[in-house]
Amino acid sequence: MSTPAGISIEFANVFYRADGSRDLISDLNLTIRAGEVFMLLGRSGSGKTTTLKLINRLLTPTQGRVDVNGTPNDQWDLIKLRRQIGYAIQEVGLFPHYTAAQNVGLIPRLEGWEKTKVRSRTEEVMRLVGLPPDQFSDRYPSQLSGGERQRLGMARALAADPPILLMDEPFGALDPLTRARLQADFRQLQQTLHKTVVFVTHDIGEALLLGDHIALMEKGRVRGVYTPREFLNSAEPHVQEYLEAFRVNQQILRSEQ
Repeated sequence: MSTPAGISIEFANVFYRADGSRDLISDLNLTIRAGEVFMLLGRSGSGKTTTLKLINRLLTPTQGRVDVNGTPNDQWDLIKLRRQIGYAIQEVGLFPHYTAAQNVGLIPRLEGWEKTKVRSRTEEVMRLVGLPPDQFSDRYPSQLSGGERQRLGMARALAADPPILLMDEPFGALDPLTRARLQADFRQLQQTLHKTVVFVTHDIGEALLLGDHIALMEKGRVRGVYTPREFLNSAEPHVQEYLEAFRVNQQILRSEQ
């Protein structure tokens, strides 16, 4: 499979204020390198999803700029920008009246791909995410398990082969066993695809497992950016708070075994 290399994203002094309210994002400066998995970690309301939406211009900064591949994203043609981006979310957003194959092939069809190319690519990405097309192509979302629907959402995000993936807690609603399996599969998939992935999570274990870098967000600000090893070894109080919660959860799980 021919896969374009991931492309870089940079936030430069970004502020975002909605409808005259307080700043939801304040002085955001981030560099997300091509081909890495960049985790946005934080509590609910910390600004993670807002940051994600600033990349594909679902939201526009009040101040500052967001560069995609070295060009401010407000200078991109909006359609061309969004064709560079796959979007996978917790709710999946599948069309219930479309079959699995129709859901996956939607974006390539809208982009005017030939029918044979759409069918070939649809089958390719369905196999890639563990949904053999001979078994799943004709099923509807209501006929799939939660994990299968999430895989289908991933296949749809990958269908047009975008260099960027935005993932907003994509595994958050799944049971622990299914979530662990999908996390492992995603990690293996990324080793093949090398997309630029921006991944929102409130789960520190997920951030440590999947991320090349972790940005810890709080009240619309980034408290720090770390590799997983740096995060685990950090003595900073705001990091230690997360690590302590993580250790407590691990101890509870061990005690219940």
